[in-house]
Amino acid sequence: MSQSQFAERDAPENHTDGQRPRTDEADVGGVLEAIDDADCRTILAATSDEELTVTEISDAFDIARSTAYRKVEVLVDAGLLEERVRIRSSGNHVSAYACAVEDLTLSIDGDSGLELRVTRTEEETAFASAGRRF
Repeated sequence: MSQSQFAERDAPENHTDGQRPRTDEADVGGVLEAIDDADCRTILAATSDEELTVTEISDAFDIARSTAYRKVEVLVDAGLLEERVRIRSSGNHVSAYACAVEDLTLSIDGDSGLELRVTRTEEETAFASAGRRF
């Protein structure tokens, strides 16, 4: 799922309380997969302070560039990382990535299974993500 599809589907204006209940197990699984990975957590922490290119991520954390690209893709697909364009004075551009969330909370509920609450950085709104029991 692309970042734009994720943003459109979860836009707070579509929900009067600013929260988006979600039942898609794949979405919950994608977020859990991303935060289970140590490199992904490192990338999220680093990009919460400043946007970084894949090359900057690779160099700073001694991650192979191909691995860094895969980890960034996982994070973007999960909606946890946002792609931005950095324009250079030469006229060329490069993709840079910034953390798209402030907070993640995972709750286990006996009635509804798992609930994942993600507070986004830009919108400063939370949406709930309820998955089926795993």
